[in-house]
Amino acid sequence: MSDKIQLVIVDDHPLFREGVINTLRAEPDLEVVGQGTTAEDAIRLVDDLLPDLILLDLAIPGGGMNAAQAIVTACPVTKIVILTASEEEDHVVLALKSGARAYILKGVSARELVSILRAVYAGNGYVPPALAAHLLAGLTGGAVARPEDSILNELTEREYEILERVATGCSNKEIGQQLSLSEKTVKHYMTNILQKLQVRNRVEAALFAQKHGWMEQKG
Repeated sequence: MSDKIQLVIVDDHPLFREGVINTLRAEPDLEVVGQGTTAEDAIRLVDDLLPDLILLDLAIPGGGMNAAQAIVTACPVTKIVILTASEEEDHVVLALKSGARAYILKGVSARELVSILRAVYAGNGYVPPALAAHLLAGLTGGAVARPEDSILNELTEREYEILERVATGCSNKEIGQQLSLSEKTVKHYMTNILQKLQVRNRVEAALFAQKHGWMEQKG
């Protein structure tokens, strides 16, 4: 059995798909085990190969979102990564709700893509900071219910500080620089935050805080 991270990529643009495959194949710990062009291909490949990760474009024939929803139901062990050109907020939210662990824009560098994929395999989530911050900004206009016994009360003061910066789109590295912490320490704090809030990734954690009015209470 291979010790490498096994990936499938489904994108209906051959030139882009081959470029991503060549990038991933250059990494000693990554192995591309399948490729396709349609939602049907995506579902079949996951069913046949049980990869660790699948990279899906939203615009594939049959719909990348439809494929994601089917894969989450049929094979939850495979982590879904959306790799798309779409910066639509509705697409980000729907992708996360559909079970995607990461939402990556196609302008990402090869080095960053590889780094994100390793992080997702390790159990982390990802959304581009600018998209996450913009998405969160759109939620601040309405009245938000504030339950008396909010689960947010379980967070320590340091965890509050980190969550506040996550909500503005800061990366772990940026948070570490602002709070004089190592990036590794920030990652440990983020793990605790995700567990306490019972969410899957940093974007959902920030959305949770917004939904429950915590950012307003702190202001």
